[in-house]
Amino acid sequence: MAAISINCIVDGGNRLGESPVWSVREQKLYWVDSRGPAVFRHDPATGITEAQTLPSVVGSIGLRSAGAGKLIVALSNGLHKFDFDANNLTFLSDPEEDEFENRFNDGRCDRRGRFWSGTMNDVRRDPTGSLYRFDPDGEATKMRGDIIVPNSICWSPDDRLMYFADTYRMQIRSFQFDANSGRIFDETLFAETRDRKGRPDGSTVDAEGFLWNAEYDGWRVVRYTPDGRIDRVIDLPVSSPTSCSFGGPNLDILYVTSASQRMSEAELAVQPHAGGVFAIHVGVSGLPEPEFLG
Repeated sequence: MAAISINCIVDGGNRLGESPVWSVREQKLYWVDSRGPAVFRHDPATGITEAQTLPSVVGSIGLRSAGAGKLIVALSNGLHKFDFDANNLTFLSDPEEDEFENRFNDGRCDRRGRFWSGTMNDVRRDPTGSLYRFDPDGEATKMRGDIIVPNSICWSPDDRLMYFADTYRMQIRSFQFDANSGRIFDETLFAETRDRKGRPDGSTVDAEGFLWNAEYDGWRVVRYTPDGRIDRVIDLPVSSPTSCSFGGPNLDILYVTSASQRMSEAELAVQPHAGGVFAIHVGVSGLPEPEFLG
């Protein structure tokens, strides 16, 4: 296999870069710095990166079918519609308005136009988080509880499986998924990382049905076969990759976000691109990112 080129395309030093999403419509990459808090938009054709500041910690974003620059964002106080160009937020739903220590974390749209996002305790690592499904009208349905840090939300190409990780439990789980009803059931273990330092963070699935996972504190992204075996490992120049997503004109570039939070000066000297966004040609293609229909 030819050597893989890993390029830091935006050396932004995000404290907690997360939730990369490629817009096929715009041919641009969106992502967030959760702790910024901010949303970014990068145009690979021009090299221009734009940013919009948000009022609270942002866990994740998704595209909206409403058009260019229209996003769904999961903030500390729930789900909002967001117009990137106007820098305008419209509140949609907050199923945990009484859970003052919780915030939303990882999230993604399914192919039926719903947005899924999980919550976590942002004060201590107590399992007070939950996984929610948001329908296009904003109605929230609690799908699972007892979560410490939710991540890795994505679906198999045939929509029969949904993946989910509780990062601090060192496991990626899979569910049977009913795309019509949005129901999940028959939860099973897909993979775990207890035998190594890295913890499972954000994931995406490629067109061949293999799952790519960013291992926080692991210095790498891992490609898993559909039955949970490690297929490939790509070592990175940063210790804390956070999430990944396919993009580019041919959807064959793996974009990886990363974090620089809680690093000492010595650690940052060893990994000067921590908090940057990386582009990797991995030799396979992904799938178009679904859009929220609300």
